[in-house]
Amino acid sequence: MGTLYLVPTPVGNLEDMTMRAIRILKEADLILAEDTRTSGLLLKHFDIKNQLCSHHKFNEHQTANAFAARIAAGENIALISDAGTPAISDPGFMLVRACVERGVEVQCLPGATAFVPALVSSGLPCERFTFEGFLPQKKGRQTRLQALAAEERTMIFYEAPHKLVNTLKDMLSYFGDRNISLVKEITKLHESAKRTTLSEALTDFEETPPKGEFVLIVEGAKIEDTVPLTLDEAVEYAKNLVAGGMPTSMAAKTAANERQLRCIIVLPNALYHVQIPQGFFHSDQKLSSVLIGPFYVARTFTSCIGRAVGVGAADDNIGSGNIK
Repeated sequence: MGTLYLVPTPVGNLEDMTMRAIRILKEADLILAEDTRTSGLLLKHFDIKNQLCSHHKFNEHQTANAFAARIAAGENIALISDAGTPAISDPGFMLVRACVERGVEVQCLPGATAFVPALVSSGLPCERFTFEGFLPQKKGRQTRLQALAAEERTMIFYEAPHKLVNTLKDMLSYFGDRNISLVKEITKLHESAKRTTLSEALTDFEETPPKGEFVLIVEGAKIEDTVPLTLDEAVEYAKNLVAGGMPTSMAAKTAANERQLRCIIVLPNALYHVQIPQGFFHSDQKLSSVLIGPFYVARTFTSCIGRAVGVGAADDNIGSGNIK
């Protein structure tokens, strides 16, 4: 049985290539590359004469099992990406999974990756962090940002220059104004780091279009930032989100999620104890506290906030006799 080697390659500076990486690439039976043209230049620079085969995000679904079978049969295969460590926002996961399922040995060499130097040089806490890579461009983007709004750990993102301004706008809308370190062109000639706030970064890049690939290190939510909103604050928050371009229904849900954290206490039976503030329901509904499930909480709060920002009427059937 052979071995799958995950071999990091320089993200910009060729001096970051390790001696072990060069040896593995020379000794492997086959090298899988994200782009054989780009990797061909790298191999030529280090005088590595070996067979290259294409393995990228458009074909890995079809090729992962075949390559894993070859490794299980005794071949040693090395996987490289265009830059950095394979499988970090690059192809590789599916091949690793296929090898693991077959009991094939997988070794990942330590080496170049873009987010580690960007994180440790950011000046933001790095003892706990979450790597998010590239945000979804359409489907799931709002949901991801909404979920990350209360994340207390430092967050790491990758972004392309032509998408940076929109990403900063979205982060400012969902996260509020936070500290951020924007590092571009890591290890390359024009490497630079900009340590500022989301609002200032947005202003700067709207005036001067960004160039180069970016690593974004974003400050996590502070404990006081995660304290949810009052009902009036939630309505105002939803209105601001709508003014920023968010659909009204999504704005109501986002504000409702913020509000739930203050009103809900998790009980051992997995239900929720909700303190209903005065005036939350219609005046004829005299409720102080109820036991309800999480979906009902979301529906109730969203309906109430949505009504306040003009998204339909509140559910008139919500009352003490209807809550299960």
